Amino acid sequence: MPMKNPPHPGEVLRELYIEPLGKSLTVISQKLGVSRVTLSELVNERRGVSPEMAIRLSKAFGMAAETWLTMQGHYDLSKMKKKAASIKVRRLVPKTTRHELPV
Repeated sequence: MPMKNPPHPGEVLRELYIEPLGKSLTVISQKLGVSRVTLSELVNERRGVSPEMAIRLSKAFGMAAETWLTMQGHYDLSKMKKKAASIKVRRLVPKTTRHELPV
């Protein structure tokens, strides 16, 4: 069951990995091979986890890249569901039934 308010992956990164290390963002960004600004934006929840960043985080901290991307997806979808009422879409229904679809 999806969480109602899942955490941003940057929050998880900050609280479970970066803070316990006791190292600066500059040092950690160098180890990750990204700019300090990029890492800062992620841990301060102003940037999402890209597939490339997910691989970097996986290599650095051991959590699977898929887990980082799944966290990002859950976070993004949760935020968008809060705005779902404002998204106007007309329903599309195919004329064929499931049994009529080609196999």
